Amino acid sequence: MPESVLLDAAGRRRSPATLPGYHQGRPPRNKGLRYPADPPAIEEIVAVMRRAGDRPDGLRMRGLIVVLWRAGLRISEALALAESDLDPARGAILVRQGKGGKRREVGMDPWAWDQLAPWLQVRATLPVGALFCIVARASHSSSSSDSSDTPTSGSRPSTCKGSTTPRSSTPSTRAARQ
Repeated sequence: MPESVLLDAAGRRRSPATLPGYHQGRPPRNKGLRYPADPPAIEEIVAVMRRAGDRPDGLRMRGLIVVLWRAGLRISEALALAESDLDPARGAILVRQGKGGKRREVGMDPWAWDQLAPWLQVRATLPVGALFCIVARASHSSSSSDSSDTPTSGSRPSTCKGSTTPRSSTPSTRAARQ
C-alpha cells in the first residue's frame, strides 16, 4: 500500500513530524539540559547605543535601551511608562503594572539618567502620551503640484503616533514640570 503524501495549503510536502501526536511518548531532545544566561557584554550594549544616532528616533532608542538595561524593566513595562513615572531627583522609576499586575519602584543610576536626558528634552516637545512613544515623521500631502511647500526630509517635524493632544493645551503638565 503506498504511503500517503502529506501536503500543506500551498501544495508542498509536509513532514509527518508536524502532525499532532507524532512525538507523543518521546522525551524532548533537550530534556534535562540547562542553558546559562548569556546577556550581552557592556561594550556591546554601549556600541548599539552609539549606533542609534542623534535623531529623535535614535535618542528614543538609546533611552529605551538604558531603561531596560539599567533599571531592569521588561519591554512591556518600559513601553507603558509615562513621564510622571520618572523621578530623577530620587533616581526612581515607578512601574505601575509589572509582571502579575504588581506595582513597584525601581532605581536607576546617575549615568543612566544622563543617557536618558536627551530623549526627555526631545520628548518635551512632542504631544502628551507614553514616555517612549513612536516617533513618526509628519507626512505631507504629495497631491500638490507645487514642490516649494514640501519641506526637505531633514526639516520635517516629529510627532508621536496615537496622540493628538498638543502639550501647549495642557498647562497642568507644563506647571508640573517646572
